[in-house]
Amino acid sequence: MSDKSRKVLLVIFDYIVITLGVVLFVMAWTSFLLPNDMIDGGLTGASALLAMVTGVSVDIWYFSINTLLLILAWIILGRSFGIKTIYAIVLSSALFRLFGSDSMAFLQAVPGNPLAVTEKVLIPIIGGLLEAVGLSLIIMRGGSTGGTDILALIVNKFWPVTLGRFYLFADLIVITLLLFVPGHCFTDVIYGYITMGVCAYVLDLIMLGKESSVQLLIFSDKYTQIANYVNDKMERGVTALESIGWYTQKERKVLLIVIRRTELSEVTKAVKEIDPKAFVTVVPANNVYGEGFGEMKTGIELKKKK
Repeated sequence: MSDKSRKVLLVIFDYIVITLGVVLFVMAWTSFLLPNDMIDGGLTGASALLAMVTGVSVDIWYFSINTLLLILAWIILGRSFGIKTIYAIVLSSALFRLFGSDSMAFLQAVPGNPLAVTEKVLIPIIGGLLEAVGLSLIIMRGGSTGGTDILALIVNKFWPVTLGRFYLFADLIVITLLLFVPGHCFTDVIYGYITMGVCAYVLDLIMLGKESSVQLLIFSDKYTQIANYVNDKMERGVTALESIGWYTQKERKVLLIVIRRTELSEVTKAVKEIDPKAFVTVVPANNVYGEGFGEMKTGIELKKKK
């Protein structure tokens, strides 16, 4: 297969995944949240609030506001992102209208329908889960549903702020505004917070799962063999620290290793085979920068100066 054919197939695959993500994202709203008078944050939540107040449908608000934000994504995040975002926004707007129509009412999670949920507290959990999975699929293939997604990715491009954390603060504002909409109470806000929390947690779990790292300290008399394995077989750096066992007063080497979480099982298996008596500690490393890991982000102004 030629390189050109591979690129074409990769582009097609990107749009297939984005389409699936958009379907899940829209269904989270039209099937679970909106029919039960619940919202989440972000631009979609803001569009839902505006729809409640003005009577203008969610898809019109969603499409109109996103159109104004696209130019920002085009300039800062690149042309490819802009094209995929346009596709995701147009498709989302169309599906909001389609899934929200009377002909698709059977997809709504209300009593009498197949997707009905008897425990109301489960609705925001299911909605938040579907929304997070959908957003993750879209973002991983270089797209966005617009709104706060664009702002979150811009911030994340220059500062080490997780997507989920950015959504958390933005969503808090939108959901709290539900208190000022006639016919709603604090209970509705609580349901929104539940949706927000589930979405933020699952989004970080999916987006950062492969990128998360761990720091290991390995205490073993066979440190040379372990270090050689990690350095040669896994091509990861190893630092040998001088240490003294306080009980034995003997000097020894302690290995300091930083790896991806997905590589942890390989290291522990190798350590067990080399030295079953080795003592190993594992500590999560939330932000790791340098060769083989992430790029250090210092902010827009500093980046411009460099």
